[in-house]
Amino acid sequence: MAIGETRGFTAAIKTKPFAEPSDTGFKTPVDVTTRPESTWSSDNKAVVDVVDPHTGQFKAMAKGKATITVKWESGMYTLYDNIVVSVEDGDVPPVEEPHPPGDVSCTDPQPSQTISGKEMDPGVSAVIKADSRGSERFDVLQGIPTSESLYGNVKSKEYLYQNKFTQMKGVCTYTVNVKKTYLLEWDPGKKVTGPDGKEHKEPDPQHDQDQKVYTYTIQRPYSFWKIDQLEVYDIDHATLKNYAWDEITIQPAGYHPPVFQAGQDGKYVPPSPPQDVEAPSQTLNGGESRPSVPNEQGAFQGIAEKAVGKVEVENDSLNFNGRKIMDSQRTPENGPTPSQIPAPQMINENVLYSPGHIISSSKINKSNEQSSGQIFYAIMPGNINGGTDQTFSISGINPVTVHTPVVNYSTVSDDAAHNQKTQPNLSRSALILERPFRVTIPTSGQHVNYPGYGNRDYAKYFRIKQVKFPFDVYNESRTQFIPKETWVDIAVNQIYTDFYLPVWVDEGDYEITFRNIAENAPGGYSSQTNANTDLTHHAAELKVPVEVIGRLYDFHITDIADYNWEKVFRTQSGSANPTGVSYWVGQNAIDGAPRGNKAPFTLPIRPGSHPLQGYKNVSVKTGYHFKFDFKTKGNMFGPLDGIRITPSFYFVRKDGQAINARGDKRIPVDLYYNTSTNQFVKIGSASDQVQRYVILNDRLRNVPAVELTDTAGYKYNHYGQTGRSSLSEYIQNYANIITKQKTPVGSYSLLILPEQLRTFLRLSENIPASVDRERANVSIQKWYGEYSLPAEPFVVAAGTNVAEYGRTHGGLDSKSPIFLKDGYIVVNFNIESIQEGDLKQPHLQYMNAPLMNQWALEGFSRNIQDAYGNRFGVNDGDVVFYNANQSSRDDFSSQVPH
Repeated sequence: MAIGETRGFTAAIKTKPFAEPSDTGFKTPVDVTTRPESTWSSDNKAVVDVVDPHTGQFKAMAKGKATITVKWESGMYTLYDNIVVSVEDGDVPPVEEPHPPGDVSCTDPQPSQTISGKEMDPGVSAVIKADSRGSERFDVLQGIPTSESLYGNVKSKEYLYQNKFTQMKGVCTYTVNVKKTYLLEWDPGKKVTGPDGKEHKEPDPQHDQDQKVYTYTIQRPYSFWKIDQLEVYDIDHATLKNYAWDEITIQPAGYHPPVFQAGQDGKYVPPSPPQDVEAPSQTLNGGESRPSVPNEQGAFQGIAEKAVGKVEVENDSLNFNGRKIMDSQRTPENGPTPSQIPAPQMINENVLYSPGHIISSSKINKSNEQSSGQIFYAIMPGNINGGTDQTFSISGINPVTVHTPVVNYSTVSDDAAHNQKTQPNLSRSALILERPFRVTIPTSGQHVNYPGYGNRDYAKYFRIKQVKFPFDVYNESRTQFIPKETWVDIAVNQIYTDFYLPVWVDEGDYEITFRNIAENAPGGYSSQTNANTDLTHHAAELKVPVEVIGRLYDFHITDIADYNWEKVFRTQSGSANPTGVSYWVGQNAIDGAPRGNKAPFTLPIRPGSHPLQGYKNVSVKTGYHFKFDFKTKGNMFGPLDGIRITPSFYFVRKDGQAINARGDKRIPVDLYYNTSTNQFVKIGSASDQVQRYVILNDRLRNVPAVELTDTAGYKYNHYGQTGRSSLSEYIQNYANIITKQKTPVGSYSLLILPEQLRTFLRLSENIPASVDRERANVSIQKWYGEYSLPAEPFVVAAGTNVAEYGRTHGGLDSKSPIFLKDGYIVVNFNIESIQEGDLKQPHLQYMNAPLMNQWALEGFSRNIQDAYGNRFGVNDGDVVFYNANQSSRDDFSSQVPH
């Protein structure tokens, strides 16, 4: 090109079908001069400058040489070509001088094709699961509790890489001189005068030689492979994030990164310039004239070619994990094409595995918490032409649900053995006043049916167990008072806890609340019944229905008006001072423990019950009353509360033997009596109109003054007495007047003890400040009563039609054989408590409750004997054996008050 000249160059690509290797022909060239894939450049812009790198336009700037290169790059293919441009002053650059003989000139290697490799997608995945791997106890998608542990496991490719290998091409041009010597022969002859003087021609051979040098230009192409780019990455670490553990870092274990060595010593080594080559000489005979030396320029190309060896080349070197990817061994002309770096395999499951990450109890329950993660690859030493550490996000990691389970299947003991209710509520546990009870708060039970949950023990996840009573309680030893509506902490490992129910708690239905709190419960947590199957709740709550029930107990006979029994109960004849002796149901106290009383001071009173010497045959005569009292606990302090006693009667022979032909030793009987107006009145009939009365503050009843004072004080405050008089005036009036009046109690067939015959027993123990002291001191009530048979009863087998007998037997008198004699009338009491005056639904039963028999619990003996060894079968409720043959009217002391 001339200085200032602008010239355009063209580039074309020839292709052939890749899928048809048998097709060796190239297709029509495609002009790619101005394609986007083509880029033009100059290695010496001061000589030839690029006008447009995408159109092939160049301008000559100054004298000299420049190499113009075009690069075409499409996908995995890259091709190069170049041309040398000489710039001169003239319009037409002069022809270059040929190389001098023996000269060699090599072009610089230029990029040709490339081979690229790339594996930069780690194919990473990860899971977060419950320990232990392979035998996961929990399915984290459904739920895993706090205090349990998780593992993280990441899988990825063992390494990443990207590389670019470029084939470098060039040509070495040699000048080879081939010398050939030509031996010239010719014979022009010569004229010789012979002897005859004649000229004749004689041979005149001529010899010469000529050497000619033929110059040849020999080209030797070469190619070798260079590493343009090599980046290899090994695993540095991985991170996993989730709400359950915030973030963990997993360092590789047992990991073997790739091993590679790369060298960049690729080069070409041209052969030494050859010496001049001697071609075989040749004799030329020109005949008579000197022969001409021919021009054999085209004859010795082959000799010249053989004189020049091939260019030797060496690739760059690359060994990868023991495999030779690029071979640097010296080879003639073309370096071997490199192979691909082997594709990485997935690491084994132990390389990025981190178990044992415990979920903190500070993590509240949360559902479907999303997970994220990253894996970090580090560029390895020995990289070529760049590369930086790589970080990849891990997608598709499973979420985790944190769900700490608690269950609540608490129960309250049912004190059925002391439940005296007439109609027990079987749907509620019975709690008896002044008795212990037990709450059972197990940590096991049914939860959701997820793996690891189900029906099992959940104590591990409990923070605390709590119980709240709607009434006051004490701890088991009664050393700690627990006011109602107070949450009581129970140690998680304590399944059973005993409490004691104070006597002042009102009878009735309640619900005891149990609350089991999960270790991860936040402030303001909520509860769910039985189990927190809904993870928005962090506690399991349960309300257990109970019923608080009172007692009816401690029946005993404290006095018998029969003169023969006076010294049993009084310190001396005519005295009101009690001996302290009384006859109890049995030898046991309220809950079956020994009371301390000995025989014969137990019921029923019969011959042999008299403790004094000489009185072993004494029984109670009809017409004499006996005094008794007993206690209740609970809500029996109202104005309409009372006691119903229903007497029933039986007859036994004095010797305890059979009464009738059937062999009955005890039969139910009906009793009759006479009045001034009526003969043979049946007890319990419509004609039975005799009223019974009881005086509470009777001289021989010995009611303690404190009972009267306490009772009067409560009545004054609660029975509408305030305002009528002062408290002290009312107490004095109550003790001296009110309680000495007769209180009607019913008839021979039915006694109703009203509130007028009730006193309150002040509690001896300390009463907590938060408790209503006045209410507490009326929690135990004492009831006073008395009963007697008519002075002259007539005894017949139950159901006997006495009137019909008299009509058919010519009349009826006290000596009629229909009446049973020579035996004992057994008085049996059925005792029931009445609340709020409801006679149709008696509250408690002394002996006939469906679930228990207090009479039996107090040690009543159903097999007794008299002083003579006669045995009698008795029934619960039997209190006195009256002598059917002896009456108070026959007694000289029948005028003794009774």
